[in-house]
Amino acid sequence: MAYIGKQPVVGNFQVCDAITVVNGQAAYTMQVSSANVNPENANHMLVSLNGVLQKPGSSFTISGATITFASNLATGDVIDFIILLGNVLDIGAPSDATVTNAKLASDIISGETDIGGAIADADLFLMDDGAGGTLRKTAASRIKTYVGSGLAAASQWRMTSDFTGDAVPMASNWEEVDAPTGFGILGSSVTESSGVFTFPSTGYWLIMAKLQVFGTNSNNYTVLVLGTTHDNSTWAAATQAYAHFGSSDPGGVTSEYIMDVTSTSTHKVRLESHQEDNANTTLGQTGYHATGLTFIKLGDT
Repeated sequence: MAYIGKQPVVGNFQVCDAITVVNGQAAYTMQVSSANVNPENANHMLVSLNGVLQKPGSSFTISGATITFASNLATGDVIDFIILLGNVLDIGAPSDATVTNAKLASDIISGETDIGGAIADADLFLMDDGAGGTLRKTAASRIKTYVGSGLAAASQWRMTSDFTGDAVPMASNWEEVDAPTGFGILGSSVTESSGVFTFPSTGYWLIMAKLQVFGTNSNNYTVLVLGTTHDNSTWAAATQAYAHFGSSDPGGVTSEYIMDVTSTSTHKVRLESHQEDNANTTLGQTGYHATGLTFIKLGDT
């Protein structure tokens, strides 16, 4: 609102508790609601003694919460009031729960504060702690650690040499991919023993199987089976993929499966090659991925 003349100054005004005069005593402790208070300085106080306002600095001085009059007071003297003006340019700290949304500027948190670039690890976010309703800050790097940075694990295994006929399971000549230059293994690897693959952690795993075959007889079929067990003993075909090949025809078979691995000791997989007349040749290579398995962890179980 508008004012004629100088606008009133708002201060943090406090009235001290009543003080009982002690005969022959000049120094007294100032309190508000029974708690000691320290004025800004003597010039920010109104002190009335026996109905007369006292002059700061000469009639009284202050040190911390203590006011000392220029001379000892005597029985019958009355300290009428002590008013602390505080910092007259400061409205003081608002009481709890007194500042409403309407009193806040509309652009405190808005598009005007957009950093205008990619999120960095050092950027800060505000969040409710989810318990006491306290607003706290956290860095983007912490959120990234909590949520996860994408896929947690991925690795490949391949057959290193050819074999002819059935193999249930394909139990030998396995290696984890280690060539050519640029191969990648993410996180902890799946391990292999006698053709049985063990997962390094529980979770949802995508398993992709690939079989390269060279046909030896006309109109011969091949079957790629991905076997799974949930008790480390009983095996079942999770996927089956069929293909027909003529004599001297090369070809390939692929299959995919998502497995919920809830136990790394009992949930395992193996690859099986079934050939008509036990005749077709499964191709293996150590320099590139011809026949093998790809494991990708999609997420936690």
